[in-house]
Amino acid sequence: MSIKRTLSVAIQAAAVLVVVSLVVGQFLGQPILLSYVETGSMQPTLSPGDGFVAIPAQIAGGIGPGDVVTFEAQEIQGGGLTTHRVVEETERGYVTRGDNNPFTDQDGGEPVVQDAEVVAKALQVGGSVVVIPHLGTAAMGFQSALQSVQTWLAVTFGVRSLQGTQGLAYIIFGLSVVAYAVDWYRNAGGRDREARDRSRDDGTSVMAILGVLALVLMATATAAMVVPGGTQEYGVVSAEFESENPTVIESGTSQEIEYVVPNAGLVPVYAYVEPASPGVDVEPQRLSVGSRGEASTTVTLSAPDETGYYRLFVVEHRYLAVLPPGVVDELYGVHPWAPLVAINGLLGGGIVAAGVVMLRGEPARLRSRGSRERPPLYKRILRELYR
Repeated sequence: MSIKRTLSVAIQAAAVLVVVSLVVGQFLGQPILLSYVETGSMQPTLSPGDGFVAIPAQIAGGIGPGDVVTFEAQEIQGGGLTTHRVVEETERGYVTRGDNNPFTDQDGGEPVVQDAEVVAKALQVGGSVVVIPHLGTAAMGFQSALQSVQTWLAVTFGVRSLQGTQGLAYIIFGLSVVAYAVDWYRNAGGRDREARDRSRDDGTSVMAILGVLALVLMATATAAMVVPGGTQEYGVVSAEFESENPTVIESGTSQEIEYVVPNAGLVPVYAYVEPASPGVDVEPQRLSVGSRGEASTTVTLSAPDETGYYRLFVVEHRYLAVLPPGVVDELYGVHPWAPLVAINGLLGGGIVAAGVVMLRGEPARLRSRGSRERPPLYKRILRELYR
């Protein structure tokens, strides 16, 4: 492949990855390195459709006045991800406001934003947000078209799994297979046999298929781990009296609540449930949940001495049980994302390694000059299995 062709493919792949990361981030409710705004509430800093670099909250460091953050709003636009600026930090959380709004979000009824609700912080250089003009416009158009395609496919074939993040992985894989088939057909019809044999000797197509399979598996596994987890909020009333309501707690006392972790999948999972705000305790914090089972832990909520309404949080992280629990514990101690990276590396690497073994150490060759004398691939695989 020529340098010009390689550069062209690399640029196209980067553009697709950028758009897909934005769309998947919207599906997961967690920006993936890039995000965008849909309204004019942050003008002139960010116009509708503008993108920005979103640093995940777990690695963004401290948050203070002047920072632009993406958080899970409760009331703004009916709830959901919102990107506004922090204008004040109080003992109970952050006060936020859109740069184009005359009043704060809290004046409009939005609760004070807690650390547990912040999912990302916009990258700023010299105090100014790094803006990527019109990035969100392209992503929103792509997302709308993709959702329409997913809905049509789900209705046509009667398969609900074609929708959502998992369905997105299936569609990407299907398109990759179709693209390869079209490319193979065009090459087969436009070149002589000798040229076709030479073009297949580098085997890029086989490795590309293995790579796509690995990406599909990793995307599905990531969705299975990320989507069910997240932050759980408890609205607690610190009152001057006792109550049978578990979230109405007498001032200065505490109340225990059961926290259930269900697992609807076939693969067992490890779940870590931890406090995400003051006044919360969890014991035990690590749970093992079997296939299509559930496990529970105890969350202790403490009411402050001052009466009023308080929002307390716990955060849940879960991981597929494909690594020993001790290894997952060690990785989790480094960072909650470390087990995700290790598990995806194991799954993706396993797919590629299996492909290499099944192809007898020749994963890069689809055809060669002697291919007509060799038995078909499926016969060679069967021969290896029953040898």
